[in-house]
Amino acid sequence: MLLPPCLLRPHASSMLSQCVQSLARCHAGRTLHSQTVHFLQRRTLPVHLQGRGNRGHSRKSKSQEQEDTKTRNRTVLTYIAAAGVGMIGLSYASVPLYRLYCQATGLGGAAVAGHDTSVVETMKPVKERVLKVLFNADTHASMQWNFRPQQTEIYLVPGETALAFYRAKNPTDKPIIGISTYNVVPFEAGQYFNKIQCFCFEEQRLNPHEEVDMPVFFYIDPEFDEDPRMARVNTITLSYTFFEAKEGQSLPLPGYSYK
Repeated sequence: MLLPPCLLRPHASSMLSQCVQSLARCHAGRTLHSQTVHFLQRRTLPVHLQGRGNRGHSRKSKSQEQEDTKTRNRTVLTYIAAAGVGMIGLSYASVPLYRLYCQATGLGGAAVAGHDTSVVETMKPVKERVLKVLFNADTHASMQWNFRPQQTEIYLVPGETALAFYRAKNPTDKPIIGISTYNVVPFEAGQYFNKIQCFCFEEQRLNPHEEVDMPVFFYIDPEFDEDPRMARVNTITLSYTFFEAKEGQSLPLPGYSYK
């Protein structure tokens, strides 16, 4: 293209360059504006005007989310139901199981069972330490027996054996099977309270209106007097609780052999 001579001068050449740059910027601005408007129009299109592929993907995503939500809800409900059943079962078993554990270890005021009876023949009584043993009897809410101690208290010294009796009666017109547990107060004295013979942990069947006496043969270990924690303990309470048991059911105590 041929330019007029006036545009070949240096001043005219500078003006021409500025015009070209202005036209370029104007063209770029219009292009950017056109692209922006086109992008916004695509973003603001209604859902029903979008492509079929997007509609199918959206429907699939919503359906999958609903199914996942239902699955999670079912899982949570299953865990809640299982936890509820477990808590109910533990609430019924907690008391007997806890007492069995305490009686096996001497913790929580439980008398120690399964001792060596040969110790009785060689132990020496601590005659200067006189103790009073009180006797208590309880029955579970579902147990219909009448249960009470034959004596309220006994005096003895550590290293001396003693014999006490409890009496149980079935006042109903049907046979009832009972099973008992026991503990000692104060709790710290339980490890020194030893039983040679008792009726605990064995099923006791009483026929209608039957009444029986149940013996408890026991002693306090002579080491009771050497324990600083027992220095101010002069009274010990032995307490029995009877539960109603189904026929054939037993509450075994680990390490204790029944005869």
